[in-house]
Parts: sequence; structure tokens; C-alpha cells
Amino acid sequence: MSGIEEQIDEAKGFLEKQIPFVPKIGIILGTGLTSLTEKMSIDFTIPYRKIPHFPVSTVETHTGNLVFGSWRAYKVAVLQGRVHYYEGYSLQEVTFPVRVMRKLGVSVLIVTNAAGGLDPDFSLGEIMVITDHINLIGHNPLRGANIEKLGIRFPSMHEPYPRDLIIGVEKAANELGIRLRKGVYVAVPGPSLETAAETRFLRTIGADVVGMSTVPEVIAAVHAGMEVLGLSVIANVNIPESPAPVPIEEVVENVQKAEPLFFNLIERFLLGLEQ
Repeated sequence: MSGIEEQIDEAKGFLEKQIPFVPKIGIILGTGLTSLTEKMSIDFTIPYRKIPHFPVSTVETHTGNLVFGSWRAYKVAVLQGRVHYYEGYSLQEVTFPVRVMRKLGVSVLIVTNAAGGLDPDFSLGEIMVITDHINLIGHNPLRGANIEKLGIRFPSMHEPYPRDLIIGVEKAANELGIRLRKGVYVAVPGPSLETAAETRFLRTIGADVVGMSTVPEVIAAVHAGMEVLGLSVIANVNIPESPAPVPIEEVVENVQKAEPLFFNLIERFLLGLEQ
């Protein structure tokens, strides 16, 4: 086995001793999205720093706990926060938690994030389901020796976000009376935010929102055979004609205002999966 395989198996073995079930749903909580676990029946919470080889977030609002429990009829594993490429981690390290979740049995991954709106029709606090993505981070988490036990050397990315999951969350939004946006997420390295010229460029290449995460995790998940639902909260709207500072405190505040509706949407989506 390669070094990364051994690390994944060691983390998996450590966690399997702590949890009495196999989680089927994995959820990654992005910036400002922290209260989901209040809806769960929690069986076990462990800080990332106690899990062998797990990367630890250095970013405010990314709590850094792996939570196991039940939500609706599903056993779930929830990552309270993530690590990012801009923190100095490699993309193999960024995607390590996703690969561990797959080894634990997760088959459906719900990836969430706070994003900057590039479509001028988007509004603060709106939710967008990701239909496709663009990777401008400059690297790929699958670079290097392929881990054959996780997936094939050249995984197809023709549909990283399966159509049936998108339809499922659209149905959930309609039932709740939520206006759900659809669009393309572009990932950039960060941590500096976009200039006006960069914003115009990102619009031109077909992106609807921009962020500094998600895409590497999705690539690793697809490689490992997981189905992915991607959801973005519009935390600010980038208007290149009238650029303005976007303090992180403002981003977090906007996301937290959207939290109740956001988590109601995920709960209704899971209800649909049960039927």
C-alpha cells in the first residue's frame, strides 16, 4: 500500500472503533454553516486533531469536528468545517476526510459552501444547487500515483453532480416554497478575493458563483464512486462595475441568516431519498 492508503486505513480503523454503525450520508459544512448538528441525534463527536492524519482547519467558523449520528432515517457523518488549499495544505490533504468517509461506507456526499455570486440576478442568502464546476485552483487531488482501491486512473467527470439528486433537491425546494438557483461553481485558490477584472473573466467563462473549496472534494468523491449534491449559499454578490470590500464577518453573517432555510432544504431532500 502507498503512504496515503495506509493513512486512510489508519484513520478509518480509528473511527470504526468509535462508531456503532455505517454512515451512508456524508455532509461537509462550509463557512458559517455550523448549526446543522442541532437537528441531529448525535452519537459521537471527535475533533479532527484526535483523528490520525486528519488535517485541522485554521479558519474561523470551521469548528473542526467530525460528528456521527442520525438525521431522518439516515446514519450520517458530518464534517463541521473543512481545510482549504490556501491554508497551505496539499489537495491530497484537503480531500483526505472525503476518502476516509468513503472507506467508512458513505455513498452520498452533500457538499456545502458559502460562495460569491457572479450572476447579478442572484441575491444575498439565496441557495444555489451546483450543476457543474470549473477547477481554477491549478491542481487536481488525483495528481500522483492512483489509489486503485478507491477508483480508476481517469475517472469521468461528465456528470459530477448526478441529475437525480439535483431533481430531488429541486423538488424539496418547491415543497418548501424556496427559490432555488441553479448554476456553475468555479473554484479559485484564494485567499485573496477577486478583482473586478477577475470577476468579469469568471462570468465570461460560464461561472455563476465563485469560492475557494468544494471542487477538489467533489473530484475525490467522484473518483471514489460517491454521488454528490453540491449546495452554495450566496454570501455576497460580486458587481465589477461597483466593487466593494467583502469583510469575512459580513460573509459569515449573511450565511448564518440563511442557515435555517438551508438546513430545512437538506432535511426535506433527505426525506425524499427515504421514499
